[in-house]
Amino acid sequence: MSTYRDFTAPIGSRRAPVLRTVGTRERRSHLAPRVPTVGIDIGGTKVMAGVVDADGNILERLRTETPDKSKSPKVVEDTIVELVLDLSDRHDVHAVGIGAAGWVDADRNRVLFAPHLSWRNEPLRDRLADRLAVPVLVDNDANSAAWAEWRFGAGRGEDHLVMITLGTGIGGAILEDGQVKRGKYGVAGEFGHMQVVPGGHRCPCGNRGCWEQYSSGNALVREARELAAADSPVAYGIIEHVKGNIADISGPMITELAREGDAMCIELLQDIGQWLGVGIANLAAALDPSCFVIGGGVSAADDLLIGPARDAFKRHLTGRGYRPEAHIVRAQLGPEAGMVGAADLARLVARRFRRAKRRRVERYERYERYAEARRTTQESL
Repeated sequence: MSTYRDFTAPIGSRRAPVLRTVGTRERRSHLAPRVPTVGIDIGGTKVMAGVVDADGNILERLRTETPDKSKSPKVVEDTIVELVLDLSDRHDVHAVGIGAAGWVDADRNRVLFAPHLSWRNEPLRDRLADRLAVPVLVDNDANSAAWAEWRFGAGRGEDHLVMITLGTGIGGAILEDGQVKRGKYGVAGEFGHMQVVPGGHRCPCGNRGCWEQYSSGNALVREARELAAADSPVAYGIIEHVKGNIADISGPMITELAREGDAMCIELLQDIGQWLGVGIANLAAALDPSCFVIGGGVSAADDLLIGPARDAFKRHLTGRGYRPEAHIVRAQLGPEAGMVGAADLARLVARRFRRAKRRRVERYERYERYAEARRTTQESL
């Protein structure tokens, strides 16, 4: 397996399985022991692992490509285990948190569905806990990113926060009063599949007109390629940039050209931003948060995207002019938010594990004192 790492060290010992229980009161995870934990961010193209301390600092990180989705789930699990054990050779890891790009059940054990991986109702937590020496927590990657931004990033101090992740599609998460809201079945926050244009563009989810078909990395690239394929005069700049190879047009390239002043790329980001603002206004009507945090790769466009989103939000907000308005900010932790958040959520599991271990030790010590007292009494008779 080919990996990127900040520094290298040999892979060594393998460890035994332990506690599998996952805590439910995330709001207290920041009161957990200040011990290092590992966060794993699993996407369709990469697996990123890092050791994170209690202040959200990354002590070491590793990165590797995600095994091909046609392979068995065990191949991805093997990759995760190898990364965790590699990090454990150099760090005293107390728990592992996993942010998965998919739907995770309410117990945070099974990945119900992952569009970019071969996981269908996969008991990921239990399978990894059987192979690792530390407790394991599994959550949706957007939930993990929202937690990280609330603890360490753009959402600090907010009681009602909604995070929107703009990447290939749109993910999201809701955080209220220090808790991630997962819904009855664990799959809340799939904002990208709200229908905004009845009968609109076909979405891979099977429906038409989903929000992510109009405000995402895929939407941005699709529009640019369509203009280039039509040989539109406004697309000459990007056609020249890719030397006529339209398939080479990518989201980061569009953002780069927009920063350099390309009029078409600027307009495309404005269109994406306007659709983003429309969706945010709908979410504000339903959830009424104090803050929207915009993350994901497309958010790298910053004010080229978020400026138009703010304008569209103000125009479409229900009751505009007669209600407080949520503020819209860009995420601060970048692509590492999911990894940092997963590690921090896992810290609660470490706290519960340490508490259970301490209770076992205390029970053993009480038994030893009782046995010693009995031996002393019998010897005196």
